Amino acid sequence: MKNFGKYSVLALSAVLLFSCGNAQKGKEEGTKTATETAAADSLSKAAAQLGKVEFEESAFDFGQVKEGAQVKHTFVLKNSGDAPVIISKVTASCGCTQPEFSKSPILPGGKSEIHVTFNSEGQVGKQQKIITIQSNASNGLTTVQLKGEVLAK
Repeated sequence: MKNFGKYSVLALSAVLLFSCGNAQKGKEEGTKTATETAAADSLSKAAAQLGKVEFEESAFDFGQVKEGAQVKHTFVLKNSGDAPVIISKVTASCGCTQPEFSKSPILPGGKSEIHVTFNSEGQVGKQQKIITIQSNASNGLTTVQLKGEVLAK
């Protein structure tokens, strides 16, 4: 009986020890869930407060031009989001197409322009040049196209 008492005290201590640990674990998990929920809410609010790039036209068809002609076009974009948009980089699919753009922030509701010049020298036939725009907007990578046909000299 003496050993029974010793073992029952030991068993009771173990039960209390493990149950206290589980209670603390449950509290930590509850706090972690609340923290994760708050972080997720902050991220979704931040995402809702991003700028958004929208172009007035996604493609420009310059029709037919004689080889050697320079085609110039301006793509107009609007920030339809809730935060300023900054264009970080604009590239063209070919060295024959040169984009120019402003690095000034585009405020919500504001507009900006991307000027594109296509040099048709040596580019005979149907053409499709892709201009890729990188920015901090929610749609951070967007494209527009310049297309048409270059006739031989």
